[in-house]
Amino acid sequence: VLVMRGPVRWVLWDVKDTLLKVRREAERAGLKLPPAQVETAFRQAYRQQSRLFPNYGRAQGMTSQVDTFAQCGVDDPALLDRLANNLYHNFCGPENWEVFPDSNSTLKFCTALGLKQGVVSNFDKRLEGILRGCGLLTHFSFLLTSEEAGVAKPDPAVFTQALVHVVHVGDHYVNDYLTSRSLGIRGYLLDRQDSHGHLDVPPQHRLQSLDELPARLKQDAD
Repeated sequence: VLVMRGPVRWVLWDVKDTLLKVRREAERAGLKLPPAQVETAFRQAYRQQSRLFPNYGRAQGMTSQVDTFAQCGVDDPALLDRLANNLYHNFCGPENWEVFPDSNSTLKFCTALGLKQGVVSNFDKRLEGILRGCGLLTHFSFLLTSEEAGVAKPDPAVFTQALVHVVHVGDHYVNDYLTSRSLGIRGYLLDRQDSHGHLDVPPQHRLQSLDELPARLKQDAD
């Protein structure tokens, strides 16, 4: 059993149904559907889409909502088409998302504690715009989506990839450079004497002075 010890420094967040939830398009279309029926149907439709499209893609949330309406007895093709069109165009905007009442206060509290925060989400590149529109983006140091990672939760590789947002700098070839790189952390070997004693360390991973680090980090970020 792995026992975690020590103070928390980072918080990694999921987004959908944790910090935000999708506004149901049925309400905007004036459909009177029982909330419990809609929620049950949506979860069933979402599970089906997840099996068909494991890394979910940009349309899964929209497709699941349209399937939800069909399961709830909406059989008007024109209405379903309009709902799908509205979802496609509105999905990126904050108007199609609702921030849970406890999200903002908790994110602010974590920031006030001095914690760094990031996002690991089964989503696509539009997530940044959604979080910005909902006023939450400034809380996060980085966003990692399943589209960017190429894998989706629960694949542990997506969390491993989150480690690439961490950098370790040290002067010991094994303790600092090899170990950090083996864990997926970007390690830089500080070689103040410019000895080039380890030929397997590429030039872009080697620093002769810490003064070189800011430019290297900026280069890696671009």
